[in-house]
Amino acid sequence: MKLLILLSVFAASAIALQKRYDGYQLFQVTPRDRASYDALVELYERSEDYDFWIAPRAIDIAMDIMVPPARVATFVDLMHAFRMEYRVKMIDVQTVLDMAREERAQIPRVATPRYSVDWNTYYDFNAISAFVNEIAAAHPNLVTVSSIGRTHEGRDMPLVKISSGGAGKKAIVVDGGIHAREWISPAFVTWLINELVENYAAHPQYVDNVDWYIMPVINPDGYQYTFAPLGDRLWRKNRRPNNNGIGGSSCMGTDMNRNFGFHWNEGGSSSNGCSDTFHGGAAFSEVESQHVRDAILAVAGPAEMYLTFHAYGQYWLTPWGYTSALPSDYTQLYNLAVSAVNELTAVYGTQYTIGTSTNVLYVASGGSDDWAKGGAGIPFSYTVEMRDEGLYGFELPARQILPNNLEVWEAIKVMAESLF
Repeated sequence: MKLLILLSVFAASAIALQKRYDGYQLFQVTPRDRASYDALVELYERSEDYDFWIAPRAIDIAMDIMVPPARVATFVDLMHAFRMEYRVKMIDVQTVLDMAREERAQIPRVATPRYSVDWNTYYDFNAISAFVNEIAAAHPNLVTVSSIGRTHEGRDMPLVKISSGGAGKKAIVVDGGIHAREWISPAFVTWLINELVENYAAHPQYVDNVDWYIMPVINPDGYQYTFAPLGDRLWRKNRRPNNNGIGGSSCMGTDMNRNFGFHWNEGGSSSNGCSDTFHGGAAFSEVESQHVRDAILAVAGPAEMYLTFHAYGQYWLTPWGYTSALPSDYTQLYNLAVSAVNELTAVYGTQYTIGTSTNVLYVASGGSDDWAKGGAGIPFSYTVEMRDEGLYGFELPARQILPNNLEVWEAIKVMAESLF
């Protein structure tokens, strides 16, 4: 008992050492004309002080911006100067983080869990790595686990293949966790692995007719950092240092979802190494994006679909992200997404917006979905931005993990069935 108390004290002390966001405020801002929109785009592209949780999209479309306490007065002055509509969504971001952490701490644990993860709370990369090996050991007839390579910090990047055997089958590639702070992404992707395998007998068609190649966390270093004692819950990028800051200053990390080599650095990313959307010094400059590229190319022949999971906003997005032009097969991409989202919405009424990344959200070149289609030649490529629409942002309460997963599963079934 004393040991348990000590461990609890140490854990609480470790959490207290994480980067804190006391006094940080989350603003929802809506530009109403070209001048105000351009001002926000400049802020997005040039300033390291403001964290755009939702980037600039278009005039009359709201965005979420986290502002540090030292910049709040200046930011509000900017809002007034350009007559922008704004409201404070989170008056203190740290309070939201603390409340979510306290809620997770109250969640009862299963006395004898089958695996190292469940889907009542969020788990770090170490637990996820243990889980994929455990489920492979429990179901060797369906699951094989391999490493696609090691991260900058030396972590193995697991690839889970789910297959009941047979030749000539089409394949679906799935990944999650490219942005470290989007915890619901690995929480869904690991659940998907479990659903396909543990409930195989209930719906064997989803494995008998399709092979699955699933990478639950493709930014392991960044993701683990969001859990680490000296880490940052809201970290986004990977963890390789760069010297691309202003004046050649040292910064940390590259946005892997701006680092893929299809129309790389053609808008919606930053050359400033300290920016959250830093695209890297070159396409595929990051060892993690190289490993993901190589893993996808290895199965690009049978792969007919690529699904990458993010948060937040509730969007089902198609390429392209680098341009507003539509793919030649956009009608097929769109119609399948509509069918899938209709089934998703039927579960709890959750609404998703469907369209191309650029036309629904914003220009974002160097994304994995664009490369999967344009570089690897996978016909059906989608980015799924899951719950919610911004009430909790990246701190989606653990109590919403299972509802999110259950509704998205209904859409995944439609996606898979289209390949039978």
